[in-house]
Formats: sequence, C-alpha cells, structure tokens
Amino acid sequence: MKPHLSLLTLCLLLGACGSPVQRPDSGIEPPSSWQSPHTQHAAHRNLQWWTQFGSPELDRLIEQARVGSFDLAAAIARVRQAQADTVIAGGSQLPEVKAGLNANRQKLLRGSGYSQLDADSSNKAVDYFTANLSATYEIDFWGGQRASRDSAQFGLQASEFDQATVALTLLSSVANSYAQALSLREQSRIAGLNLANAQNVLNLVQTRFDSGSATALELAQQKSLVAAQQRQLPLVQQQAQDALISLAALLGRPVQQLRLGAERFDQLSWPTIAAGVPSELLTRRPDIARAEAQLAAARADVTVARAAMLPTVTLSAELGSGADRAADILRNPFYNLTAGLLAPVFNNGRLSAERDKATARQEELLENYRGAIINGFADVEKALNSIRGLDEQRQWQGEELSQAQTAFNIAQSRYEAGAEDLLTVLETQRTLYAAQDLNVQLRLSRLQASIALYKALGGGWQAM
Repeated sequence: MKPHLSLLTLCLLLGACGSPVQRPDSGIEPPSSWQSPHTQHAAHRNLQWWTQFGSPELDRLIEQARVGSFDLAAAIARVRQAQADTVIAGGSQLPEVKAGLNANRQKLLRGSGYSQLDADSSNKAVDYFTANLSATYEIDFWGGQRASRDSAQFGLQASEFDQATVALTLLSSVANSYAQALSLREQSRIAGLNLANAQNVLNLVQTRFDSGSATALELAQQKSLVAAQQRQLPLVQQQAQDALISLAALLGRPVQQLRLGAERFDQLSWPTIAAGVPSELLTRRPDIARAEAQLAAARADVTVARAAMLPTVTLSAELGSGADRAADILRNPFYNLTAGLLAPVFNNGRLSAERDKATARQEELLENYRGAIINGFADVEKALNSIRGLDEQRQWQGEELSQAQTAFNIAQSRYEAGAEDLLTVLETQRTLYAAQDLNVQLRLSRLQASIALYKALGGGWQAM
C-alpha cells in the first residue's frame, strides 16, 4: 500500500510544480497616439453605442437583430459547444469512477468440459454474481492533461469573443443598412422634386416654343433632361428596396415583415466619439481578444503534443464482491490496487509530427494575433481619417449647394424674362441636382464613418 501512496504523492507534487499558462506576447509596441487628428475631449464610450445616433427606430431594429439574427444564434451555439469541450477536457483532472454489476450463468451442453470452463458434465449450471466499483487516474507528470484543460478554456474564451465579434459586426451592419435605406429614401424624394422641377421648366420651354421664342433644339434638350430624371427615379427606388431587403435579412426575417417608420434622414445625428489611445484598443476589440485566446490555446496544445511523447503512469483501484448466489453478492468483498507505466517506443514519427504540427499552428496564430492588432490600428486610423475628410468636404459642399440653388433660381428667372438662353438653365439644373445628391451621399458617408469608428473601437466591448 505504501509504495502506491508514495508514488501518488510524488506525482501530485510534480504536477503542482508545473509552470502556469502565460498570456501570449505579440511583440508589437502600440503607437503613443493616433496619427489622424481627432477630438480629445469627447463623450465617454457607451456600451449601447447605437443610441448615440438619436434614432428610436434604429434602437428598435437593433433589438430585433439581436433576437432574430441567425448568425448570432449560431455563434451562441458555438459557445455552448466550447463550454461542453471544457467539461470534457477537465474530466481527466480527476479519477474516473465506474460501477458494475454482473450476473453470469454457464452450462455445459455436452462433453466433459475443459480446464478454463467452470461448468462440467456433473453440473447442470454454474451461476455467479459480481459487483464492483473501480477508479482509474492518469498521473499528469508532464502537464499534458492540465494543458488540454487550459486549451479548452482558452477555446471557450475565443468562442465568447467570437460571439461578441459577430454581434458587433451584426449591429454595425444594421446601423449602416438603416442609414443607407433612409438616405436612398431621401434621394428618391429629391429625385421626385427634381423631376417635377424639370417638368416645370419643360412647360415653360414648351410655352415659349409655341409662341416662337424658343427653338426646337431647346425643347429637345429640356425633354432629354426630363427623361434623364425620369430614368433616375426608378433607379433610386430600386436601390432603396434593395437596402430594405438587406436590412430585413440582417434581422432574420423576410422583407415583407419589415416595417419602418417615417423617420427622416436628416433626423439621424452623429456624436463626437473619443478614440482614446492605441494601447487601449488591445482590450476594447473582441476580435483581438479572440486571436489572443486562440494563440494561448495553441500554446497549450504544444504542451499536450509534447506530453504525448513521454511515459504515462496510471493508477487503478477496484473494490468488489462476488458470490454464487445473488443474495450473497456483497458478502465476499475484495480490493485491487494497480499501477501501470506506459511509454511510446515506436510510432513511425507520428507523435513528433503531432508536436511539429502544434508548434507550426502556434506560429500561425501568433502571426494572426499580430495581424489582428495591426488591422485594428488601421481600422481606427481609417475611420478617423474619413471623419476628418468628410467634415471638411461637407463644410464646403454646403456652400456649393447653396450657390447652386441660387444660380438655378437666377437662371430660371432670366430665362423667363428672355434675358438668358436655355443652355445656362440646363447647366444650372444639372449642377443643382448633382449638389443635392452629393449632399445626401456625404451625410450618409459621415454617418457610416461614425459607425465604422464605433466598430473599430470595439463598440463599447471591453475584456474582463
């Protein structure tokens, strides 16, 4: 009995001396600040970042997406799978205990029997019954089982971070699609107004043509412009419907069930967002946290592969009893203790190849981790750069739109008075239409840049 206890004590001490799993190091030094200029003193991050756009309709759509998205539901199911994997991997940390109850009957059908058979020609039948309780435990000499458990736990963390990444991507896509749907609705409204305006000018040209003060060329030019506006209107309406279809798909429902309110595009507003410092990004993006967890799991897998190349020691204990009659099954108790050593001798390089594969996988995930960090920095820089550039463009585009409207009004009045030719009116019309359309596009781009910055910063998510 004592040798078994001494061996067990030694193994537990060796297992306790194993080095803990360390957090992976990317080797990348974050920059001290963002290159793109941004507002330093801004509102603090909000976990429900979409509420900062001031749209109750968007808030409602976000909640529908969180409930109805099939991609998010699949990510949640993957987390449950990973939770089960941790239970499976942790099972080897404790002894495996089994209970058994057996009943056996032997009877010789003919002949005199043989030495390994309980029944012989003098017996009608031989009955015996056994009951046993057995425990088996593999000593974790080299930390392989502990590393397997750690790998599963890191895998669970990676699945949870992946779920957060899927949710962040989903919600930002809903916000983008909703903003696009409203912008196309606004473009459709503007296209309708422009068509009506072009038809009014056409009526004026037709009146002047009928009176002989306008040429057939001028009439044809204005009719061409009206036709172009009529062509533009169904195109924008088609794009608006496509945006609704995409939005409905994100919500996990057919477009027939999508109901949007009467919110106007200009009611959407964007907040001032604090970007913080680059070093904070490592704890604010779930995709970076996922890459880190995957790398930590791969490091543990290398330990598992190395441990598989070394001897294993297994301890077994059995407590049982048996009898020839079922009523006496517990009257003959016995115990059995066993210690076994198993070492790999020849496997044609399979175990070393498994170790090399695990090592290469670790190297791959280290590069993925570094790439996730650099891509995260790039996402924030691009979003900040877009916000700065779009704010400057919108400042000047507002002046462009105002002057285009003034120019068209003057040209139309002078044409009515006969002091200007139609060519000037046509040019000012086209300029005004383009400026109105660009105004909506720039506003949409600015909204999407804010959404992109929220997403690049992790959308309020933070590692625990």
